[in-house]
Amino acid sequence: MTDADATSQPDAVQPDPLSTASRDIAEVPAVEIISTAALHLMSAAAVNLGLAADLPDHKDLDEARSLIDSLAGLLDAAAPSLGHHHAAPLKDGLRSLQLAFREASSIQDEPGQGPGEKYTGAVFPSASGR
Repeated sequence: MTDADATSQPDAVQPDPLSTASRDIAEVPAVEIISTAALHLMSAAAVNLGLAADLPDHKDLDEARSLIDSLAGLLDAAAPSLGHHHAAPLKDGLRSLQLAFREASSIQDEPGQGPGEKYTGAVFPSASGR
């Protein structure tokens, strides 16, 4: 029997692509999915802050604010599930983005009102970074 014969027979069992995708997703631990989502938010925020090497002149602070807020909310909600080992570097990245936003913005937010700060509290440069 050829491939053409197999596809023309109505009784031939074809794997459901959605079922296969669902099984693939089911095998991925939640910590990996959460971390991947966080990294996508971080990357998009960095691009909108003008931190991308190939788009240094691109800045959209409204978009960056939304992305940083979303990242902070995700990390706040997921921290207990992530554990310190996974959450710490993501929170460090969030803090770096918050500081980069503060630096890129010509109009400064009040302390505690910057992107994501309703989840993290006010973010200030460390004394050694001044």
